[in-house]
Amino acid sequence: MASRTKSGTRREPDSRGGKPAALVVHGPNLNLLGEREPALYGITTLSQIDSQLNVLGRELGIEVETFQSNSEGSIVDRIQAARGRFDVLIINPAAYTHTSVAIRDVILAVGVACIEVHLSNVYKREPFRHHSTIADVAVGRIMGFGAEGYMLALRAARNLIEASRMAGAAAKLT
Repeated sequence: MASRTKSGTRREPDSRGGKPAALVVHGPNLNLLGEREPALYGITTLSQIDSQLNVLGRELGIEVETFQSNSEGSIVDRIQAARGRFDVLIINPAAYTHTSVAIRDVILAVGVACIEVHLSNVYKREPFRHHSTIADVAVGRIMGFGAEGYMLALRAARNLIEASRMAGAAAKLT
């Protein structure tokens, strides 16, 4: 039996046996972390971030799936495939933050709670980086904490999932 998310989007039955799940999407050039501008982005590699997310996910009881692409279309396709499978989307759209209406639209279309993450504090950078096309559709934004920002986002995701499940359980009682 399908249910509806807070936004009213249809959600298919959970094929994970009820285990909460988060999809983490990394945008363009994040595959170069650890090499690319380490003074700005740090020395932690994307592989290390993904590994840390999986370890923390196990601790929090959340299944974590990660995905990275330099292609906007691939990111849109992956988020579309998340519908009904994930409770939360954690995304660092990287350069697409400032330009991608397509990513914004797919986040709205799938109806999955979204947390936006950035390694650097975008407000301490060039003015064009201050605008996010997804800020108004994200539950929250985490920036400026380097790789730790992803861990903060996963903890926030757990809290969102718990609150959503509690609200769902309360609704069933009424």
